[in-house]
Amino acid sequence: MPSGTHIMMLEIPIDKVWGGFVSDMNNWAPLVPGYIDHQMINQRQSTWKFKGDIGILQKKVALRINIKKWIEPNTVIFDLTGMNDMIEGNGSFIAEEITRNQTQIRGGDLNISAGGIKGPMVNSVLKSIVPKTIENLTEAVANRIVKVEAIVK
Repeated sequence: MPSGTHIMMLEIPIDKVWGGFVSDMNNWAPLVPGYIDHQMINQRQSTWKFKGDIGILQKKVALRINIKKWIEPNTVIFDLTGMNDMIEGNGSFIAEEITRNQTQIRGGDLNISAGGIKGPMVNSVLKSIVPKTIENLTEAVANRIVKVEAIVK
């Protein structure tokens, strides 16, 4: 199953990482590489649409995201399911307080798998795409948190 994780250190207290940004999915959904749109169904469910590059093909992907756990101030655990494609997976976002003013974020821990006839081919491509996508998303989240904190100060 293709997977990816990326870790970053922020010079920001964990409560500001959580309360100022991570606790609201609307803040970080638009940072997914290839983002087109997202819709909130309720506090724990949403749909996300984005463009994905699968090898030489560009494809619009629609996923339903189901938050399994929100554990303040440090954990989001979710499942994802393809709305038009045979895709399923899970992932998390974990923040860890290192010091009072320093937080480590671990984005992704994303595991995703495509099924169906094209599944094996898509999965082989996803093995190289998912880690870079998670790295880009985690860095975008970290950069946005830093930017939001700078505005608030």
